[in-house]
Amino acid sequence: MSSHDQNDIILRAVDAFNRRMLVVSPQFEILALRGLVDGDMEAEVVGCKCHKLLYHRDSPCAECPTLEVGRHGQPALSPGYVPSAHPDKIPCLYSYPIFTGEKIDAFVMLDFDFPALDALEEKLRRTNAFLNNLIHSAVDCVIAADMKGRILIFNDSAAEVFGYSVKEALAGLNIRELYPDAGAREVMQKLRSDNYGGRGKLKTYHVDVLAKGGERIPISLYATIIYEDGREVASIGFFHDLRERLRIKSKLESTQIQLLQAEKMASLGKLAAGVAHQINNPLGGITLFAKLALEEYELEEAVRQDLLRILKDAERCRDTVKELLEFTRQTRHLMQPHEVNKPILRTMFLLENQSLFQNIEIEKSFKNNLPPVQADIQQLNHLFMNIILSTFIPVQRLDP
Repeated sequence: MSSHDQNDIILRAVDAFNRRMLVVSPQFEILALRGLVDGDMEAEVVGCKCHKLLYHRDSPCAECPTLEVGRHGQPALSPGYVPSAHPDKIPCLYSYPIFTGEKIDAFVMLDFDFPALDALEEKLRRTNAFLNNLIHSAVDCVIAADMKGRILIFNDSAAEVFGYSVKEALAGLNIRELYPDAGAREVMQKLRSDNYGGRGKLKTYHVDVLAKGGERIPISLYATIIYEDGREVASIGFFHDLRERLRIKSKLESTQIQLLQAEKMASLGKLAAGVAHQINNPLGGITLFAKLALEEYELEEAVRQDLLRILKDAERCRDTVKELLEFTRQTRHLMQPHEVNKPILRTMFLLENQSLFQNIEIEKSFKNNLPPVQADIQQLNHLFMNIILSTFIPVQRLDP
């Protein structure tokens, strides 16, 4: 195919394009046009300024894509394009340069199928609205910032946790202000490391952040660096507030301690019951033979007093064993009216001579005629035992 034939095909392709086309000089003088005016008038407008002909302006339009092409030498879309009810008034949507060597000889400006563009614009708006709603509806805080620390995204959850309004954060808050000390720098160092989920990623990193009022908030951070052509342009993080989780953990630890104490008390009760039964047998023998000796023998007064003292101490041991067995006896939580002074006296009887109360003077003052308490007697015994022991024995915290 000859060059003449090739040029003819190219011209026919331009004619078949069936869209408006405008070719202007670097001074915005019209060099050629298609589809903008009647064919008879085309010769008359060549040499006119395009902005004068189309918009009756004395200077180029601010949204003209040719201005952008002139600055960078690359094709450009109109930066200020907004769909209009009169598309024939907006022929300059897309522009590209015509070069001779490195010099721009002219600019070609084209329009497109505006209904199609309108549909794309609407789809883009819907997509952006969905993404915006998705971010702001997230349960966790979502915060993005550029590499200078300026906040780009600050969702509603972030506003609730940190105390800044979304408008306030986007207007002038720096991401560094959300971390105590050099926390932001440490996060970026870990993001750029390979050891925390891969370069550019940070997974399940526990760190404190600062609320607007200065409160330190424990959070779990998932973050990533956003790259553009291999260059860091921004970072985005998902902040999960750990305060409720830590509160529940603390409560569970406290419950675990209480359960452990209850298990210890139960084990101690079983042990005490077994020991009490073992003690009862020798106590019975001591009491029996002491009484026989007093009844069958003529003894000196000093010996009789010693035997009486043995009987008295044996009786005291027997009473202690009796109270201990009563204290540790398992019941079916029978709810009955009880005098509240009785379980207190029983508990003090078991504890007052223990080494725990050495050098402590115990004064007992009970009010008479108290109304009965509807309760299980064993539960009352354990209640007062725990109250007294917890006063003198600090509870040790379990290791996590």
